[in-house]
Amino acid sequence: MIASKRQAARFSLAVVKMFRRIPFEKVNWSTSSFLIGTFLITLTLVPAYIWYFGIDWFQITLFLVMLGVCGFSITLGYHRLASHLAFQAHWSVWLFTLIFGAAAFENSVLLWACEHRLHHKHVDHEPDPYDIREGLFQAHIGWLLFKLKPSPPFDNVADLQKRPLVMWQHRYVQWIGAFVAFVLPAGIGYAWGGWKASLGAFLIAGVARVVVLQHCTFCINSLCHYIGKQPYSSKCSARDSWVTALVTFGEGYHNYHHEFPYDYRNGVKPWQFDPTKWLIWVLSKVRLANNLRRTPSRKILLAQLTASDPKPEVNIPVGPVREFSAG
Repeated sequence: MIASKRQAARFSLAVVKMFRRIPFEKVNWSTSSFLIGTFLITLTLVPAYIWYFGIDWFQITLFLVMLGVCGFSITLGYHRLASHLAFQAHWSVWLFTLIFGAAAFENSVLLWACEHRLHHKHVDHEPDPYDIREGLFQAHIGWLLFKLKPSPPFDNVADLQKRPLVMWQHRYVQWIGAFVAFVLPAGIGYAWGGWKASLGAFLIAGVARVVVLQHCTFCINSLCHYIGKQPYSSKCSARDSWVTALVTFGEGYHNYHHEFPYDYRNGVKPWQFDPTKWLIWVLSKVRLANNLRRTPSRKILLAQLTASDPKPEVNIPVGPVREFSAG
């Protein structure tokens, strides 16, 4: 009995010490409340709904459709189109990715691109918003939960600020996101099967989908700098991994991406899983995308050779060897 009381006291003391270490004055309360709240709903109310009402093909299909359109809006729209200008797109592609990208609740494309360009410019250094050197948790979600660094000044996204659609989304991103992420699935569910289907669509295709997609995206900032190989460069922590590519819509070939950020492909090899690359290619064939930027093959090969032998021997060419005889 005494031993158990001592263990309980030690545990309580450890919890108190842990909470004392949390910088509550730097907590981003609005973002933290949303991230933690949606996560808890996914862990509690979603299983409760499935337990009481079950789940059918409609709920699964709606979840996958919303996951796909919102996910590609981030990888294709926010990332490769807006942040890196890896290709040019028709205004309808911009509008679609801005609307459904807002439903990912990863901020506006203006802020997203601003922080991402900072990440590439200062990767693994102090200004990097999600610096992996500060730990896996910090790079994954901690940088969102806590305001440890000053807000970006938007001085690196002047090109995006000239786009009316981008600025419209930036002003109303939360309203657009709430409608598309929650109201739209609930409305589709109600039209399909009444209030039960509506509630299920809200919880599964809405809340749970937001949580799943967010953590898939967060893996790009954390796991893609933590696991995998570095076949193109060891100058930064970015790594290539087919495992992370599976959960990030092809963004897992991160070492290649950091070496050649303006290439519309992340998985440059034909067999590498990069559905975002394939979708951009399809859009180009139906004339909704053009000027797809590709890194020349010789430059890719040179990067691979340099990465495999970072300090190659320098062979200095010399003339033919002459024989001398003593005269």
